Amino acid sequence: MSYPQQPNALPPQTGEPPLWAPLYGATIKQAVQRFFKKYATFSGRASRSEYWWWALVSLIVSIIINIITSTGTTTSASGAAVTGPGAVIGMILAVIWGLGTIVPSLALLARRLHDVNLSAWLILLVLVPILGGLALLVMTILPSNPAGQRYDQPTGY
Repeated sequence: MSYPQQPNALPPQTGEPPLWAPLYGATIKQAVQRFFKKYATFSGRASRSEYWWWALVSLIVSIIINIITSTGTTTSASGAAVTGPGAVIGMILAVIWGLGTIVPSLALLARRLHDVNLSAWLILLVLVPILGGLALLVMTILPSNPAGQRYDQPTGY
């Protein structure tokens, strides 16, 4: 007697995994694309490469904005800093960049913590001066934990 075959819950992997799944070994381009595609998605997981490629891109953009801001600031003869038009443009860019990336950055951090099988509520450790940020840094460096699959929520299947 033969039993009917159950269809696979997930299709076979060809190429890049679906958005709800982590992308291990992501390139810088894939990491940035997934960062913006999953703008406010706090569920699921994010691989180390997804997280750290985005951290590098964010750091580079922030450095460029700081350079723009600092080149627009001059010092007067009395030693006081004078804000020029370049500094104003730099500050406006910094505010736009900060407001535009705060939510997806928190979402990415939450997904990275899920991949390590930790609760996203640990993001609140950042409120503890110095040690909280250091603890989050260590948690984001940890390798993936297979038990973190409990945070996956496949969609469309």
